[in-house]
Amino acid sequence: MSGLPLTSDRRDFLKSAAATGTVGATVGATVGAIGEIASSDAAPALAQPAVRPETKVTKNICHQCPARCGIDVYTTDGKVHAIYGSLDDPIANGKLCPKGHLGAYVLYDPDRFVGPMKRTNPRKGRDVDPGWQRISWDEALGIAAARLNALRAKGEQHRLAIVAGRGWGSTDAGLTDNFGKLFGTPNASLGHSSMCADASKRAKHLMDGNYSYNSYDYRNTNYLLNFGAAFLEAYRPYNNNLQVWGHIRTKAPKTKVTVVDVRVTPTGAAADRLLLIKPGTDGAMALAVAHEILINGWWERKFVGDFTDGVNRFKSGETLDAASFAERWTKGLIEWWNAELKDRTPEWAATITTIPAKDIRAVARELGTTRPAMVIFERGPTTHTNAIYNGMAIHALNAFVGAMYAVGGMASQMGVPYGALPWKADDYVDDAAKAAADRKMERIDRVKSADGPLWSNNIQGIPDSHLSGRPYKLDTAIFYSTNPIFSTPDCTRWEKALQDIFVIETSPFPSETAVFADLILPDHTYLERWQDAPTYPFEGYPITSLRVPAVKPIHDTKHFGDTLIELGKRIEGRMGEYYRQVGNIENVLRAIAKGFEKNPGDNGVNSLESWAAKGVWYKKPYFWRQIGGEFFEWDGSDYRKPMSAEEVKRRLLRTDSGKFEFRSSYLERYADFVNAKLGVAKERVGFPQWLAPRYAGKGDLFLVTPKTPLHAEGRSANIPQAISIYQPVSGGRNEMFLEIHPRTAAARRIKNGEQVRVATDIGGITVRAHLTPAARPDTVVLPFGFGHWAHGRWAKGRGQNPTEIIPNISDPISNLTSNYSVLVTVERVANQA
Repeated sequence: MSGLPLTSDRRDFLKSAAATGTVGATVGATVGAIGEIASSDAAPALAQPAVRPETKVTKNICHQCPARCGIDVYTTDGKVHAIYGSLDDPIANGKLCPKGHLGAYVLYDPDRFVGPMKRTNPRKGRDVDPGWQRISWDEALGIAAARLNALRAKGEQHRLAIVAGRGWGSTDAGLTDNFGKLFGTPNASLGHSSMCADASKRAKHLMDGNYSYNSYDYRNTNYLLNFGAAFLEAYRPYNNNLQVWGHIRTKAPKTKVTVVDVRVTPTGAAADRLLLIKPGTDGAMALAVAHEILINGWWERKFVGDFTDGVNRFKSGETLDAASFAERWTKGLIEWWNAELKDRTPEWAATITTIPAKDIRAVARELGTTRPAMVIFERGPTTHTNAIYNGMAIHALNAFVGAMYAVGGMASQMGVPYGALPWKADDYVDDAAKAAADRKMERIDRVKSADGPLWSNNIQGIPDSHLSGRPYKLDTAIFYSTNPIFSTPDCTRWEKALQDIFVIETSPFPSETAVFADLILPDHTYLERWQDAPTYPFEGYPITSLRVPAVKPIHDTKHFGDTLIELGKRIEGRMGEYYRQVGNIENVLRAIAKGFEKNPGDNGVNSLESWAAKGVWYKKPYFWRQIGGEFFEWDGSDYRKPMSAEEVKRRLLRTDSGKFEFRSSYLERYADFVNAKLGVAKERVGFPQWLAPRYAGKGDLFLVTPKTPLHAEGRSANIPQAISIYQPVSGGRNEMFLEIHPRTAAARRIKNGEQVRVATDIGGITVRAHLTPAARPDTVVLPFGFGHWAHGRWAKGRGQNPTEIIPNISDPISNLTSNYSVLVTVERVANQA
């Protein structure tokens, strides 16, 4: 098939239209009917349906963000016509956020791929027609399997990569580890987390021992200090956050909220106090808050400990004898004070952050004297080269107020008691896979190498590794639920890298990655597939939801998990035997649901059938609690079963010491690395400390590129309803405005609505300026989401993509991209009317 690369041919389109009842067909029929009525002498009687249309409700999970809200999908005569939050689901509680109702637009997107295709044009580029040819699934899987079998025969399994975005459970990204083990590649689970939350997770891990997302008891907290977390815009779980906000702001006593951010956000506007901080300096403020809490004696003694004589000896600038303080559930406080905190006064922090010392003192007083209290943070403080030390300084405040595992505080999310798969992958590792394992090839993204011993992922580094051949070049890459050619910093590097990689794209949509693909194996949309989804951070107790198909697939698509299984069946050797035993995704779901037989949910779910009927399994309450400095386990009716220090270490505070470490023993293992990369003295590496960020670029303005509530992780890009209100604060409709402070604009002779050029060392883009005091005078804001050059008729050619001009720099410790450590120039475009 020739012609435009990202659409089906006319016959496929007409077939799709007939099956789905497209808008065009409906409008045409309506116009025809109106014309007939108008030309008739009398309106005909309305025809009565012979059979009352059948409406059914199916349980599913929203896919507009990671919140995993349970939804009720209403279908009549096989067509989806409404989506509501499920009353059975404790995250949704019968509610949805503004983008939760858009699922039908995703399902019936007219630009979706309608079946597998192969590329016939060997040339690749943005404007190059791939010459797509429709093929059968058998042929498509055969092409992919032949390529993988050839790599296996040559002992080059490491040259296969599976690059995935948001994984949901055992039935999609959860399958890739075994696939990699049996095939023999270390690159089967390359994730996107180095653009997401790796820094916040790592910072907390270094202090409390848990490399995971926290759970939060927002409903019972009385003070919330928020560093750069978009609580009312994009922070997970967004829908539930909106519900919680209404509760905490109306309960008695009302939860007081302070927000620290670089611009006026909806969260900041709704808070009691908003402090606009210089980008990348959040850690300095957190250190000053810690200093104030200590010198004023506001720390939680039952959790932290106290001076042996009960007299507060913390005084600015004065060192202390470590033996004078008896710590309880923390370690290294006096050492940290002597090395760092004693000099971190609010006056010192004010010179760095631009926040007045009196405001820093006020925040410290409120946080230190209010219980329960907690501190949250996300990419605002961590998308900088000093991410880990910013995060550690902030998280230390949670220990000072005793928030760890306490009522109104934070904990760790419990796992789900899934049943084990009856097929053990280890039993099917053949000689080819064993030989590959013996070669000990490092990952293409160099994770856990000398370059990044503490990294979890490095999606932004894959194109550089491939182009340089260090450690080697890829041969084949499978992409699932990610579009790094659009979303990673300096994203155009991917366009060079994918020139000589055999690319398999599994998105249902004509993404930018698809333009460079050699094979399209399109996934179902979320309303067409089975899928499990254990919760992201929520309230701590275990919960997992289930997607149940609301409609049969409307195109010739296949669940990614089934695609992986079918591909596995075609691999030579014992790997093929394993996947023939697995069979399909439904078998996987039945196996994991067996775990509910011994652990039925609070809602009675004890099988796959009951899980599908309810849409969710959960079991309350959270199992552990810290009360007044003592840890307890749930005994069936209350938190009355005392926990030993060893149990706390094994289950909750999983550090070397079994305590919350102000001096991280884990990070000190990598003292040489941190010293080489960041210049931190080796003896100071383990302490939360002030480390100035390294800003990229020669400009004079900071650029930040936040998500908006309608972002939907890219899934809203081709939905006109979302596009029209994507940037609600600045009023952007169908384009994305650059938000710039009026004083900053005046200095550049920029008027509201004029075109401006935003540039860094690697390139520039032209956008329209919107003057607003919501931005700091030294900061311009361009929300991420527009600028697609593919992805569908409404997405393509709309606005500019800021990631094209963001340099590829990262925090060396966690490897989170430093998207906000960027300095740009902004100039008025000449010769405007």
